[in-house]
Amino acid sequence: MSKIAIVTDSTAYLSQETIDKHRITVVPLSVIFGNQAYREGEEIGYEEFYRKLKESDVLPTTSQPSVGDFVKAYERLAQEYDEAISIHLSSGISGTYQAARQAADLVENFAVHLVDSEISCAPQALMAEKAAQLAEEGKTAGEIVAYLEELKRANRAYFVVDDLSHLHRGGRLNAAQLLIGSMLRIKPVLHFVDKKIVPFEKIRTKKKAKARIMELLAEEAKSGQPFLVTVVHANAEEEALAWRDEVQEHYPHLRVQVAYMGPVIGTHVGEGTLGLTWNTHPSLT
Repeated sequence: MSKIAIVTDSTAYLSQETIDKHRITVVPLSVIFGNQAYREGEEIGYEEFYRKLKESDVLPTTSQPSVGDFVKAYERLAQEYDEAISIHLSSGISGTYQAARQAADLVENFAVHLVDSEISCAPQALMAEKAAQLAEEGKTAGEIVAYLEELKRANRAYFVVDDLSHLHRGGRLNAAQLLIGSMLRIKPVLHFVDKKIVPFEKIRTKKKAKARIMELLAEEAKSGQPFLVTVVHANAEEEALAWRDEVQEHYPHLRVQVAYMGPVIGTHVGEGTLGLTWNTHPSLT
């Protein structure tokens, strides 16, 4: 039986408990304040990042792992494992996946199976954790990758940001979308299409945007089938917990949890962003 390593990057925001339990390798992205770069999850954490964000006069930027970072990780894993499955944030918003692919081609005698999560945060974490569980059960790399593709198709994610300028500055939203949003003072519901962040609907207030996302969830929940729902937030824990409780009260048959957007994703979406993501794959019931 082939021994399979699971690799992801820091934007999955896996708990240390999950990383340790499943021996998942995490390759960090970096957030940069001025001339100082910090490796996400290693040199800067969630709380410190948002504190620095409030104190800093300069907005941070981010950088992806280098090809060399991935080569080192894969070569180290090759000492113990036969192959790896490497799961990364959407290639439409970062070059991380491409760097991992280039590195995979440079490592000899070690097969690396690349998976583009086409998203980030909690859905990416779910993919990494499920991949690790399947590897532990003795599934082949081909079976695991096929399952992850199914998991992607069953994923839904919608979010609302307080300030569109963060997405625009980072190149994740175009100038026309920024202009329209700023002029109308709207809080658009955003989602991922073809691996990129795009507006789903233009809505005037955050309250109404959240209500619209709840309508989308209701369409899925009316079947009565249980599935996993995650409220994700960028340093808006109190509001996220309240939304979790609201979802759980309306839909007691769903499993609802809360997750956060860390430094790199927080840099691009801005503090106060809230999202709801769910996955209806039958294996998660």
